[in-house]
Amino acid sequence: MFYELESGEHPNKEDKVALIEDRALLEITDDVREIVEVYIAHYLMPRDELGDALHLAVASYHKMDYLLTWNCNHLANANKRRHIRSINERLRMHTPEILTPLELMGS
Repeated sequence: MFYELESGEHPNKEDKVALIEDRALLEITDDVREIVEVYIAHYLMPRDELGDALHLAVASYHKMDYLLTWNCNHLANANKRRHIRSINERLRMHTPEILTPLELMGS
């Protein structure tokens, strides 16, 4: 369920998982899976159907205001913002504001 958060070694891992384990998850529909494929086909995100493309597709499809991430390579990347917005506009979808936790906190 939280495979990225549960994998690897990082500080306070158990506390992080406990913080979100009772939260409702956004649904991954067939539409979301199709959006993932569009992102991958347009080289917007790496070919990892459970990674960045899925995160962006879920947030966009469900019209989230923010997508919070530490991933500055593919998501919170100023060079990709225009491309993300362009693809989402073609799909007639909302584009969430993609921020790192530090940006959200104003640091």
